[in-house]
Amino acid sequence: MCAPGGDLMNTVNRLIVVVLFEGVDLLDVTGPPEVFSLVQRETDDLTGYRIMLAARSMEPVTTSAGVRVLPDLTFAEALERSIDTLLVPGSVEVDERRRVHPQTDPEVVDWVRRLAPRSRRVASVCVGAHILAAAGLLDGKRATTHWSTAQQLATDFPAVEVDADPIFIREGNVWTGAGISACLDLSLALVADDFGEQLALRVARQLVMYLKRPSGQSQFSVPLEPVSTTRRIEELRLHIGRNLDQPLTVPDLAEHAHVSERQLTRIFKTELGQTPSAYVESARVERARHQLESSDATLERIAARCGFGTTDTLVRAFRRTLDTTPTEYRQRFRLGRP
Repeated sequence: MCAPGGDLMNTVNRLIVVVLFEGVDLLDVTGPPEVFSLVQRETDDLTGYRIMLAARSMEPVTTSAGVRVLPDLTFAEALERSIDTLLVPGSVEVDERRRVHPQTDPEVVDWVRRLAPRSRRVASVCVGAHILAAAGLLDGKRATTHWSTAQQLATDFPAVEVDADPIFIREGNVWTGAGISACLDLSLALVADDFGEQLALRVARQLVMYLKRPSGQSQFSVPLEPVSTTRRIEELRLHIGRNLDQPLTVPDLAEHAHVSERQLTRIFKTELGQTPSAYVESARVERARHQLESSDATLERIAARCGFGTTDTLVRAFRRTLDTTPTEYRQRFRLGRP
């Protein structure tokens, strides 16, 4: 993708077109413009961005929060513009089991596919990555999205290399951002790319944000939702969950399931996509996370309750899976503290 003409980078205000459609997530739409609006305030010249909201028609669009937003132009009119950044937000529906399903309206997908060549770069916010993928813009690329829909993105679009942990990913002139509030992180990264990290840092300070978060969105995910379909693996999951303070070695689990160790490993890789040992560690980390969030128990006690044995083992597991320490995690996510 490349924008028509060669002087786009020299324009005073870079045109950012935000895609609007019914049910779009409100923060996805309004968060990035808040970041971009601070750029001009933090500079001594007129350099900055111009934000325009594009939709099928000029009729108000009702967001997921029930707030109505007025478009600035139609998709057809946007085709006549030289767009610096095409920003694609997302939207989900939640079913009766509280599972989220990203929305990919075929008409919106088609407009995004047509607008992309008019844009210097394309960026998705949260589950907007599903729209980019449906438009074929992520084929052969590494991409991220909200952790809750990452597996679905990988399943629906096997040509996309999905990585659920990063807050944002850049692949050439295509950017994808992680879940919801990460739209601010993505926007700061775009500012840094356009105007340098010093200006982006000043904007981040105004927003009371990190310029770069210290870790990824795996700290916020819930990785142990039931995803298997067989009774045997569900029984093993329940057994593991009830006995996290026990050794739970591969031989122990194989004996409990009345299968060979090789067959046990094959079952876990097929059903859960990981080895038995990796799953046990994930379950222990998840249990430890809950205890760090909801109790004042010492790290020694949490390590014992969750089967880590020592605090050193607990710390190593947190660093390996969440890229943080138990103490840092507790400081950030402890419930009931001001």
